[in-house]
Amino acid sequence: MTPAIDLQGVACTFVSKDAPGQRYTAVDNVSLSVGAGEFVSVVGPTGCGKSTLLNVAAGLLEPSKGSVRIFGEPLQGINTRAGYMFQTESLMPWRTARDNVLAGLEFRGVPENDAREQAEEWLRRVGLGGFGDRYPHQLSGGMRKRTSLAQTLVLDPDIILMDEPFSALDIQTRQLMENEVLDLWAAKKKAVLFITHDLDEAIAMSDRVIVLSAGPASHPIGEFNIDIPRPRDVAEIKTTARFIELHAAIWSVMREEVLKGYQQQLQKAA
Repeated sequence: MTPAIDLQGVACTFVSKDAPGQRYTAVDNVSLSVGAGEFVSVVGPTGCGKSTLLNVAAGLLEPSKGSVRIFGEPLQGINTRAGYMFQTESLMPWRTARDNVLAGLEFRGVPENDAREQAEEWLRRVGLGGFGDRYPHQLSGGMRKRTSLAQTLVLDPDIILMDEPFSALDIQTRQLMENEVLDLWAAKKKAVLFITHDLDEAIAMSDRVIVLSAGPASHPIGEFNIDIPRPRDVAEIKTTARFIELHAAIWSVMREEVLKGYQQQLQKAA
């Protein structure tokens, strides 16, 4: 089948703002694909270019080299078949939860009543049926993440791009959100490209995990099929023998790169 996302030989090189003339290659020679209905996570050291690849797949960043195809077609400009859930807050503080969720529908020209009904339905799906009139400051961190999730999924994208969306949450809320995402994904089976620094999260949620090297010129150094049966509870499967085996195998590839990335961060801070 034609992949939903297909990156081939992608490189992203930037000119340094601090030292004009100097160039920094964040990722180089990256080839990866995400099948329709597949959940793929990318892990790697801090600063290895994970979010850069997500921005390339979203059409927010044009690669310096290589090709990007979405369902077999070359990507030109913004990827209109993708929904993007950011790591940082994406809700508009002056709009209620309902109005945040229906904003994308408004921009698409969906009639007001239809947009409102769809927003209410998605708030119910993420467990916020009675909170549509609340403003972001009146919601907990987990509730704001649920609203952001509804905001992304209400547009029914064929591809979901997620950039460490739960990293700021406490562990209990995080696990609840992870399970909710898996339930919603199982119902619709969209293609998901998920960026995380948390190896446990990547294994628990994914069909495949791709490991990136430390930067600069980060590139894939490992790919692992996650053959744990679904449906999964992200807390329960972490005690299973297969989860522990996969974690050890992936960490054996990641460990040296994480140490390299850590040393690079120390050098930058010195």
